[in-house]
Amino acid sequence: MSSPSKRRDMDLMKLMMSDYKVEMIDDGMQEFFVEFHGPKDSPYEDGVWKIRVELPDGYPYKSPSIGFVNKIYHPNVDEVSGSVCLDVINQTWSPMFDLVNVFEVFLPQLLLYPNASDPLNDDAAALMMQDSAAYEQRVKEYCQKYAKAEDVGATKEESSSEEELSEEDYSSSDDDDDAIAGKPDP
Repeated sequence: MSSPSKRRDMDLMKLMMSDYKVEMIDDGMQEFFVEFHGPKDSPYEDGVWKIRVELPDGYPYKSPSIGFVNKIYHPNVDEVSGSVCLDVINQTWSPMFDLVNVFEVFLPQLLLYPNASDPLNDDAAALMMQDSAAYEQRVKEYCQKYAKAEDVGATKEESSSEEELSEEDYSSSDDDDDAIAGKPDP
C-alpha cells in the first residue's frame, strides 16, 4: 500500500473514531458522508447537515472535495450544488491538515465567519451585508426547514426503535411466550 492510501485510511479511521457519524458511499474509502452539526453560539447552532466528502487519488497532497447535501443559507456555499468556497480547502490545502481538521476547525470557522466579499450565494452575501438581523433569521429558517436530524437520515423512529423493543420484548412474561408459540402437538 502506498503512503497516500495509508494516510487516507488513517485519516478516515481517525474521523470515524471521533464524534462524527460517517457513512460510506461505496466499498472504496474515497467517498463518504459525514453528519455535521452547526457550531454553538451561531445562527447555525441547531442545524445538522450531511456533508459529502470525496478524497482524490492524490490525498493528502490534494484537498478533499467538500459539499453540503441538504440546503444551507450561507454566502460561501452554493445553494443549489452545496459546493463550499473555503480558501483552506480550495487553495491553501496542506498535507499537514486531515479530515478531522475539516470538521472541527474549517467548517465551523466557515459558518462562524462568512466572507460576503467572495460569495457563491450572492443573495445571502447581499442580505448579510445589508441587514444582519434578517440574514440571521433566514439562516435559522433554513436550519428549521432543511437541516434537522431527519434531513440527514437519522429519523426519530429509527433512534427509538431499539428502546421500544427492549421495553416491550423484555418485559413480557413466560406465559406470553407460550401463547405466542401455541400449544404443543398431541
